[in-house]
Amino acid sequence: MAKLSISNIEKSYGNSSILKGIDLDIEDGEFIALVGPSGCGKSTLLRIIAGLETHDGGSISINGELIDGLRASQRNLAMVFQSYALYPHLSVFENIAVPLQMRFLNGWQRLPFIGPFLPGARKNIDNIKEMVRSAAETLDLLHLLDRKPGQLSGGQRQRVAVGRALVREPQAFLLDEPLSNLDAKLRVHMRTEITELHRRLEATFVYVTHDQAEAMTMADRIAIMMDGELLQVAPPYEVYHNPTNIQVAEFIGSPKINILNVGQDNVGNLIIARQIVPFTYPHATISKMGVRPEAISIVSRPSHLHGKIAHWENFGAEAFFHIVLEGLKNRLIVRGAPTLIQTHKIGDEVNLELDLEQVMGFNADGARLNDRFIAKTRREVA
Repeated sequence: MAKLSISNIEKSYGNSSILKGIDLDIEDGEFIALVGPSGCGKSTLLRIIAGLETHDGGSISINGELIDGLRASQRNLAMVFQSYALYPHLSVFENIAVPLQMRFLNGWQRLPFIGPFLPGARKNIDNIKEMVRSAAETLDLLHLLDRKPGQLSGGQRQRVAVGRALVREPQAFLLDEPLSNLDAKLRVHMRTEITELHRRLEATFVYVTHDQAEAMTMADRIAIMMDGELLQVAPPYEVYHNPTNIQVAEFIGSPKINILNVGQDNVGNLIIARQIVPFTYPHATISKMGVRPEAISIVSRPSHLHGKIAHWENFGAEAFFHIVLEGLKNRLIVRGAPTLIQTHKIGDEVNLELDLEQVMGFNADGARLNDRFIAKTRREVA
């Protein structure tokens, strides 16, 4: 398979800079997700890797060999597009076989009727059939080989597109938002199928998506892009719990992380939403606090913050409460047990307790501060 090395890649369209010096090493057999909002440059980067677009600066190598000067067909990379790009008039078998026919059969041997009878054609055709059936078996498509794309579901068409890439035995698979056209239920199912396929093949996968749930559940590492720059490259757990800046913290996580402005009184007590809270922070430049919904609890005892329930959402296994704090523009989102809905109603005043082990601090520029919040007694706060 392949180790991809992307070094200082730059790309502009006119006066618009799309990629601003991207550096990324992708290990052999790794599943890496390029994730970010629309227009951040992730699909452009993937197309540059594939050879479908040229870059203005930097270099790309596979297993240590530069591929900048190679055409897409010479890079031995397989790309799966968002639109599937299947031929509607060909069967599933014929769609999967197309790249093999282009590789193993010459122009005369691909001719209808007479091509299969030309010298050397029969052996190659038999090999193509075997390779197609092997890929179809891997993707559970054997019973669909005679159907046309119009007779398939979205998930089945997606598997055919993956199968067409699979038979090429590429150095790496490049997938450009392959699940975005599927409904929510099928998208979840296909996430599992693609992840298990990667595990079986032990191949290098570069997967572009704007859906953070896909990135978090599928990838070995996530590369978060915004405005043509890589903000952080790390495993999902690390990106979620230790974001390097406030942009990454706000992008990863659903519901979105709560961002609170932090002030200090003249004796060092922290102030949030006009309330003095019972903890302090050793870093004087703290400006904002990041608190994920699961790091806040609704409690009956005296606590850190006080607010009013404005709305709740019941998801069965969990519930999310929208809390209004005086002086806070945005509502605080708190995750709690659905049983709390039975004991609390809209408009109730509630006490909120923060898990200081999970709370994050950021400076005025949005950079992550690595110190931990320190709890104080009520007497120390007063």
